[in-house]
Amino acid sequence: MSTKVQPSPIPNPEPDLGVLDYAIDEEVIADSPEAFKALADGTRLAILDLLLERAATTSHLAEALGKPKGTVGYHLKVLEKCGLIRIVRTRQVRAMTEKYYGRVGRTIIMSGPGARKDPLFMVYEALRDVEIIEGDPLPMFTTRRSRIPESRALEYASRLADLAVEFAGERREGERTYGMLAGVYPTDLPTLTPSGDA
Repeated sequence: MSTKVQPSPIPNPEPDLGVLDYAIDEEVIADSPEAFKALADGTRLAILDLLLERAATTSHLAEALGKPKGTVGYHLKVLEKCGLIRIVRTRQVRAMTEKYYGRVGRTIIMSGPGARKDPLFMVYEALRDVEIIEGDPLPMFTTRRSRIPESRALEYASRLADLAVEFAGERREGERTYGMLAGVYPTDLPTLTPSGDA
């Protein structure tokens, strides 16, 4: 597991629910079988998402997930062991030390042998997560196809990646968590040969 861990410059503030309250790298590389296994679990993915809002304790996460503290504690240990989260601060509560967990990187890049080979896993996750409520203006999807050179397709992919980073960096507030799915992909759709008509 390749990670760059930086100590939090914030000692023990009361968390502001809209601002990430600990230092975090932009990216972390997940390149071990343990990390791949950790990222294949829905509860651990939910924990990682919640830790993008603010640092949280086992109790905070258990309450948000509606799961027992022992279950959440187990998942935190798995994520910590493979370098995806870390303790960002502690707080003394009576005779106990409360641990606050945070992510190591804002974006997790899966790399190396054993990384998910199916690039559509994110599409499947989005389909699992999407909530459709009659009368709501979202979700909004659009599909377009264009016969363009690969270099232009890569430019669009880069712009979408930048937009995704901007979306994920938004201040955490509001009453609902939104997802964003974006991609540029090759197709096997037919094309017309150039016409000699002019």
